[in-house]
Amino acid sequence: MSAAVETPSARTVEPTERRPARLAELFLLILALAAGITAFAMVGRSVTGTLPTEFWPVSLLFVAVALAAHVVLRVRAPWADQVILPAVVLLNGLGLAMILRLELAGMKGANAWAQMVYTAMGAVVAVLIVWFLRDHRWIRRLTYTAMLVGLGLVVLPLLPVIGTEKNGARIWVNIAGFSLQPAEFAKIAFAIFFAGYLVTNRDTLALAGKKVLGLQLPRIRDLGPIIIVWAASLGVLVFERDLGTSLLFFGLFVAMLYLATERFSWVLIGLVLFAAGAVLATSMFSHVAARMEVWLHPFDAELYASGSSYQIVQGTFAMAAGGLFGTGWGEGYPYKVPYAFSDFIYSSLGEELGLTGLLAILMTYLLIVQRGLKTAVAVRDGFGKLLAGGLAFVMALQLFVVVGGITRIIPLTGLTLPFMAQGGSSLLANWIVIALLLRISDNARRPSALPVRGTVAQGGSMHDPIVVGAFDDARSGTGTPAAGTPVRRSASDAPSRGSTPADATQTIDPYRDTRGGEQQ
Repeated sequence: MSAAVETPSARTVEPTERRPARLAELFLLILALAAGITAFAMVGRSVTGTLPTEFWPVSLLFVAVALAAHVVLRVRAPWADQVILPAVVLLNGLGLAMILRLELAGMKGANAWAQMVYTAMGAVVAVLIVWFLRDHRWIRRLTYTAMLVGLGLVVLPLLPVIGTEKNGARIWVNIAGFSLQPAEFAKIAFAIFFAGYLVTNRDTLALAGKKVLGLQLPRIRDLGPIIIVWAASLGVLVFERDLGTSLLFFGLFVAMLYLATERFSWVLIGLVLFAAGAVLATSMFSHVAARMEVWLHPFDAELYASGSSYQIVQGTFAMAAGGLFGTGWGEGYPYKVPYAFSDFIYSSLGEELGLTGLLAILMTYLLIVQRGLKTAVAVRDGFGKLLAGGLAFVMALQLFVVVGGITRIIPLTGLTLPFMAQGGSSLLANWIVIALLLRISDNARRPSALPVRGTVAQGGSMHDPIVVGAFDDARSGTGTPAAGTPVRRSASDAPSRGSTPADATQTIDPYRDTRGGEQQ
């Protein structure tokens, strides 16, 4: 009688997990879209008494963009975080509603349809990244390429033909009639470079070097590429007069060093260097000194009359007028604040949504940052951890710089609020950040192909036990192994280590041999 042959597949237990339907994301998306579209309608009713002419085009395109992104995530990144996309759609919708409100009030420069077009372009770029980038670790190959791209983007505004200056800062590039702020994309390139470089040299940076006053300092030669990027961030401040972007680059630099080395000394060194740089910049550059003066004495009569502190004071009055619950959509006067649709959209939202609305907006931003940091903790590879952590931190830092400047916690810097302020460069860059976070979160949450504990791994005969010895009959493969040669045998032919219990309480005698007899 021939014994049944047990195939490797029959002996293998592979863990499987049902593909997520992403229903939670869909439900949250419906709520976010409802909030944005309702805001569009309330703005039109309050300002003109009817729905604005741009209501249906903006609303339909907004819904199509959000649902298309959801479908792509369901197909190509089913395990990605289900909260990030709805949070971004909510912020985008509220920002569009405020820009539309300012446009209906006749404020020069506000253009809701252009903002919607840039939103669609950003979402398309994000969808393409999620669709074609199946593994975020592939980006690690571009470590030094990202460094060169980032440096090139930083230098672009200094070129004589395409570089333009606005409000005292030379941070814009004008190509074929389109304005672009390259620093928004440079922060992504620098985050990729820092992640790729630090994951390779983290041990050297953390352990090599001398100790000074109890702080472990790395060797200068190990910091060469990073020092170049840090010098570039200082060059932004010196030559382009952009305090906000310089602070953003420097903060990203220090934060990712801390994430890579887990040494608090980097934070202390960064704070000391930042304080020294702030004092030096105040004494050397008149525009930095002027911003410090406006920050410290905004209600000075001379500063207000000259227009130096006019914007920050008007923004403060707008938020004060909003109170706890705001004046309501279309019921305030946000158009009295210069650049209320871009740099100061936070004060515009504070006037019409009140402190409650501002806190809800801040909590939505913090939710995105928290999900990004959670992704950094969950992902298995070092490059993904550093990249996700760096991208989440740079968004948190930009939020702090913008809100802190408007509320006078820190001097005003000129950065824009992600996803809400009008501006194509900011929208495109931040949608790319979201796409990378979603791709990394999909890889972090995706079930591992490794077997679970107590099961047999895949691979068939390659995982069969190796017995030292040769069979007596080499042709038939039977007999007792003799000493000398290792031979791979099937798991079903391996000698057992004792009898199998008939029930859970039966005692197993480990000294019984494989033939059932007592060992001698």
